[in-house]
Amino acid sequence: MSTDRNRSAPADPRPLTGEPPALDLLNTRWRGASGLEDLLSDLHGLAIWLSSAGLDSRAEADQDTLDALLRTREALTSAVTSPVDATALNDVLAKGRLRLSLVAGVPTEEIDLDDPAWLPGWLAARDYLDLVTRGADRIKPCANTNCVLHFFDTSKNGSRRWCSMAGCGNRAKAGRHYARTRTRAT
Repeated sequence: MSTDRNRSAPADPRPLTGEPPALDLLNTRWRGASGLEDLLSDLHGLAIWLSSAGLDSRAEADQDTLDALLRTREALTSAVTSPVDATALNDVLAKGRLRLSLVAGVPTEEIDLDDPAWLPGWLAARDYLDLVTRGADRIKPCANTNCVLHFFDTSKNGSRRWCSMAGCGNRAKAGRHYARTRTRAT
């Protein structure tokens, strides 16, 4: 018997995936050919994101989860753009807690939530704390002013500028080349 969760999820349409969960959630909004696009505009998009985040077996793709995730995305947006004001992010983190214990000699962690709909959002908010601990200065927006994507810079010297070299980085190089050849031609 096949269930919805066992079927292949549709392809994720976002131009940048694979970032840590907090930034992956931020990157559910991107600028496409027709303007600003939003993967989380409906429950279908939520199901795609839950699948790509590996949470489709732990969270329901329902309206409560979508609402919680949208609030978390706004809190993360606020934290990234204005790190001093973390009120909204702290409100999301207050929805759950990590319960630590020792079971048969093995340390374990269990997430205790007020409402299971907050699991994906809470995990993304907690991941943001981990990223800040690893290097707040490595959480970066793409240098392309038309791009709204964010990434965690894992380059050795912290000099990554683009969400992707194949996309925004290549467009910047092509633009510089065009400007140089145009200047030479005049």
